[in-house]
Amino acid sequence: MRVLLTTTSFQDTPGKHHDVLNNSGFEVVRARGPLSEQQMLELIGKPGGFDGLLNGDDAITPKVIDAALPRLKVIAKYGIGLDSIDVPYATRKRIPVLFTPGVNETTVAEQTIGLMIAVAKAFWPHFRAVKAGQWKRQTGTELFGKTLGVVGFGRIGKEVVKRASAFGMTIVGYGHYWDDAFAAEYKVTRLATREDVLKQADVVSLHTNLTPETRGFVNKNSIALMKDGAILVNTARGGLIVEQDVADACKSGKLRGYGADVLEHEPIKAPHIFQEIDNICVTPHIGSRTNESVERQGMRAANNLVNFLKGNKDYIQVNKF
Repeated sequence: MRVLLTTTSFQDTPGKHHDVLNNSGFEVVRARGPLSEQQMLELIGKPGGFDGLLNGDDAITPKVIDAALPRLKVIAKYGIGLDSIDVPYATRKRIPVLFTPGVNETTVAEQTIGLMIAVAKAFWPHFRAVKAGQWKRQTGTELFGKTLGVVGFGRIGKEVVKRASAFGMTIVGYGHYWDDAFAAEYKVTRLATREDVLKQADVVSLHTNLTPETRGFVNKNSIALMKDGAILVNTARGGLIVEQDVADACKSGKLRGYGADVLEHEPIKAPHIFQEIDNICVTPHIGSRTNESVERQGMRAANNLVNFLKGNKDYIQVNKF
């Protein structure tokens, strides 16, 4: 068996997940993602082909899938976000797509809270000033007593709720999948629409999937619904916002700031409109990149791949057919 490994956090972080691949007996070809469609086509087009892909946010398009056939047997995503994979096309071609739910919600929730604090207390301009030998100070705002609006009530959204509750925040939310018992325990008020969340929250945190329906739903029109001085946090997908509209809102003061772990196009291509705006704090998609989370996620992804290719039924498939 021959597999292509492209996810960098898997490769760069020590842990037991490496043993799963090393002991599999498979030939492992390594590349540094995230890779574009053209880069994937160049790799797959080389002699030999691959039985499986263990990928991060690489572009797994219909062209890539077709180029990998007939040898390709499985696509194993390192992570839970599937927007970079054309899952319907893989399904039509009867290629299983595997993923890793339930492994990174703790660390992404911690990243989310960290970004909230970073924006509320203006960490970036303060860090920069002190590093430059200056003592410039801005007045921030507390999270205590503020209303947090959570868009997306899955595993990560609920972990954020737990932590925000400990901060003394009032919590409202919206999600297609709603856990009534959890919401009652943490006193989360369910709202009817995403727009209702935007209207009511002092801090909005995005934890929803990127779909045609949700792409760009935070834009100049929806930002106009938000409270003046609201904070927006996004650890889900960069495509959920219109970046120019968020940049404009941060520059005008409509938003106190934007904290994100994601961009619409990754890695960042400089110059980027966010670079010179002090109340925008962006980290390079590291929300799940901790030793603990990488090992959990890497173990699940590697076991998914190896188990499937060896005929073991212990794998998690998103596109059942």
